[in-house]
Amino acid sequence: MIGNSGRGIRRRTRAAIVCTILAIVLGLVATAARAGEATPARDVAALLVLDGIVNPATADYLVRSLEDAAEEGASLVIIRIDTPGGLDTSMRDIIRAIVASTVPVVAWVGPGGARAASAGTFILYAAHVAAMAPGTNVGAATPIELTGGMPFGDERPAEEKDEKENEAAPPGDARTAKIVNDAAAYIRSLADMRDRNADWAEAAVRKGESLPARQALEKDVIDLIAHDLDDLLAQIDGRTVTVAGVERRLETSDLTLERVEPDWRTELLEIIAHPNVALILLAIGMYGIIFEFISPGMLIPGVVGGISLLLGLFALNVMPVDYTGIALMLLGVAFMVAEAFAPSFGILGVGGAVAFAVGAIMSFDTDVPGYELSMPLVIGLTATTAGLAIVALAMLLRSRRRKVETGAEALIGARGRVLEWADGRGQVLVLGERWQARSDAPLAPGQQIEVVARDGYRLEVRPRAVPEPANGETAC
Repeated sequence: MIGNSGRGIRRRTRAAIVCTILAIVLGLVATAARAGEATPARDVAALLVLDGIVNPATADYLVRSLEDAAEEGASLVIIRIDTPGGLDTSMRDIIRAIVASTVPVVAWVGPGGARAASAGTFILYAAHVAAMAPGTNVGAATPIELTGGMPFGDERPAEEKDEKENEAAPPGDARTAKIVNDAAAYIRSLADMRDRNADWAEAAVRKGESLPARQALEKDVIDLIAHDLDDLLAQIDGRTVTVAGVERRLETSDLTLERVEPDWRTELLEIIAHPNVALILLAIGMYGIIFEFISPGMLIPGVVGGISLLLGLFALNVMPVDYTGIALMLLGVAFMVAEAFAPSFGILGVGGAVAFAVGAIMSFDTDVPGYELSMPLVIGLTATTAGLAIVALAMLLRSRRRKVETGAEALIGARGRVLEWADGRGQVLVLGERWQARSDAPLAPGQQIEVVARDGYRLEVRPRAVPEPANGETAC
């Protein structure tokens, strides 16, 4: 009986294990099937706003919002554009997200008075539907040198271009030609993908051409003109677009617009990625580090300076800057600090202030829209840095004129009295301490003395002259 009972228990155990494994497998299959199903579309059109410079902050906002719209099942994404352009890398991040999107993307340049210049033109061409409001313009997509200098486009007069169009570009323009050719090929590929005017798109890159809304529609640069978002939704209703290789019919008559606002991370990036803010952060960082080195242990200047310096360096990483200018700024600060420790009658201080100002101008003075540096800010920071150097110099000179109050030098000139004395040697009491002392002059216990020099733990002293009483008074 015991043996049969044991076998029964083992059979039941094996059966339970098999059932458990089957249940787990079926659960995984069901989960995978649910994951593979598309998220049901909602009657919502997500409204994203590209207002201002195309930079890492706007790219982060648009890319993440497109991903969220797909995950949440939005039926449509509308990007409202009003931009002077921006950074090439950020623009390409946005375009990659639009091309890869499983949700139809409509780009609308609006409201009236808005523009889709430079990078905005590329983004408009990448959208599944391109629209503009009356009173807007598109174009001027010539790439700009990110470290200062002239635009990459050919600025020669038209008649001169006709005469020399077959000439090879000068060796110094090879890099310029490569960048322009790359941008032209890129926008042509977008135009071919969306069946729009590729010739004008290339002209916008190579010649900086621009068009108002009506001419853009006539030249097949955009698909339609819409006065506002309601007009836009009404006009695209029933339109067929190709999304991720699949044709989709847009049904927008009953869609509800939901504006997607930038989150705190995007707002922070937007604030930091500005030349004026970056310059202030760099200045605070340098001041804090310098103060921490001058007065170790204060902690607060070092912590604030370190954080500010890292944020400033991050801003430099995402902005078009000239690192020669940054090096000049650092050199200027170093000169002004050196003036405090090695006074050069103002040579280092003035040179440092000039280097700091010139470096700041060189660092951010580019032709990229929105990246101009505020000259009052440069002057103010230069004056502040020079002022701090002058204050430090004045404090140093004042401290050198003060009498030494600690250490071995503090004993020179100190007064005391003789405790024991014999044969030119003895013990004296100086500043409350007993010292071994010697003197060439005869001394006696209780006599007042003055320290002349110090040799290790032995003092050299002399009798202290007691002033004679005035007006016949008797000295006590």
